[in-house]
Amino acid sequence: MSDPREALRIGVDRERCAGAGMCALTAPEVFDQDDEEGLVVLLRPDPAPEHRAAARMAAGLCPAGAIALGTPD
Repeated sequence: MSDPREALRIGVDRERCAGAGMCALTAPEVFDQDDEEGLVVLLRPDPAPEHRAAARMAAGLCPAGAIALGTPD
């Protein structure tokens, strides 16, 4: 299990996104959906420590696998 204090870098693949909205519901400080197609919008590619657990959960809940998690270089 990853340390919630560990820095996190997020990427999204809008072409892969299905528009389910689980990310925006789970981590609204990190993700949103655009008004035209309902596709993911990444608000914070490097979320604050208090939002990292929700961002990780959102990635796990994404039915299209459109969210990639990593660590900053």
